[in-house]
Amino acid sequence: MATKIDGETYLGEAVTLPLSADGQVTVYVWPCRILNIRGTGMGGPTIGVDVGNTETIRYDCHDTPGHWHKGGYDMLGRPGNSHTDFPEGLVRVADQVEWALTQIKENGSDLLKESEQADAANLLDSAMVDKALDGIRAHLKRSNGLREQAIADNLIAPTE
Repeated sequence: MATKIDGETYLGEAVTLPLSADGQVTVYVWPCRILNIRGTGMGGPTIGVDVGNTETIRYDCHDTPGHWHKGGYDMLGRPGNSHTDFPEGLVRVADQVEWALTQIKENGSDLLKESEQADAANLLDSAMVDKALDGIRAHLKRSNGLREQAIADNLIAPTE
């Protein structure tokens, strides 16, 4: 799961769900992860895929500054080494979340292999992936409004 670092605040409860029968491949969500970077707050849901205790893929669904990390997030040393922009035009949190979940479902195995986690890629269970992603969606629905509250509380800068 995402390691809490200085300058981050988390709202809501994190949920971790298995993607493999042995429980070694999991997906997690923080409903609202808030980052303070150079005095500007940004944030929203963060979704990630872990292999054991290694965060491998991360989706930071933060509206206009949203992005994702591939290629082995924890293994590449620093976030900038794995930073990837969302596809052009994908700027709304809800759309970023759905895109991220679709990527996990449709490309999870390939993304794990790209992250040098081929054994984990082979462990993915499609029925468990579907159930876990439905669980992530349901948890985010239950946690609805946290980002808006963080904006109202001036923890996250509103985007245009």
